[in-house]
Amino acid sequence: MQEYWELYMKQIDGNPASVLFNAGISMEKEEQQYSYPIIAFVKVKLKEPNERGMLSESEEPEISYLEDKLEASLIKFRIGKYVGRIISDRYVTFLYYLQFTYNWQDFLAFALGEFESYEISSGYQDDAQWGYYQNLLYPNPKEWQIIQNHKVCDAMRAKEDNLHLPRAIEHKLFFTESEAERDALIEKLQKEGFRVQNEIENEEGIKGLSFYRIDKPFYHDIDDLTLTLIDLLEAHGASYDGWETSIVKS
Repeated sequence: MQEYWELYMKQIDGNPASVLFNAGISMEKEEQQYSYPIIAFVKVKLKEPNERGMLSESEEPEISYLEDKLEASLIKFRIGKYVGRIISDRYVTFLYYLQFTYNWQDFLAFALGEFESYEISSGYQDDAQWGYYQNLLYPNPKEWQIIQNHKVCDAMRAKEDNLHLPRAIEHKLFFTESEAERDALIEKLQKEGFRVQNEIENEEGIKGLSFYRIDKPFYHDIDDLTLTLIDLLEAHGASYDGWETSIVKS
């Protein structure tokens, strides 16, 4: 199994949630789901959550240690795969897919013996289709876009870019169906202040367009912009394919 983890924020039941999940396992999901058909959880109530119900800096070391103990127990008993963690509404929930459950209690006893001061619940159920992974942990297209946005912003900041300075930001789209709404889409983009540059084509021969506008690439600005573009393009039979821009230092 490939280990490739991603961290992102979303809303769960109206509360902010921090989701850490193993994205690498999605590449092998069809193979893994037959061997690990049971979803299991360990849910820990935070002692000192911050005002948003999230993990505070003061409690982070202890929760990290608890997570490490769970990982060590998972290796010791070879019970399954750790696939994700959710922090939301004063709780941390660790999620696993199991091969079997006969030594589940042994796994818990070994991992959690040092944490009697915490309120902890646990359980498991069948999930042969990996619905919890796909629907709870795995990002939807907009959440994936935000993950990619922030990676680019982090890389730009590492190069001392001033993300608050406006500059030309180039975007790409590809038509998901036919190009029937191409002209209508171009007109809409132009009304929104974008300039269409070139026709493009991907390796599969699917046609698309590149277009740009002067904007700020700061985190929440680029998030708002790209999520708006996703909706606009989907309404006209196209899909968004990311953005790029130049480094601008103050």
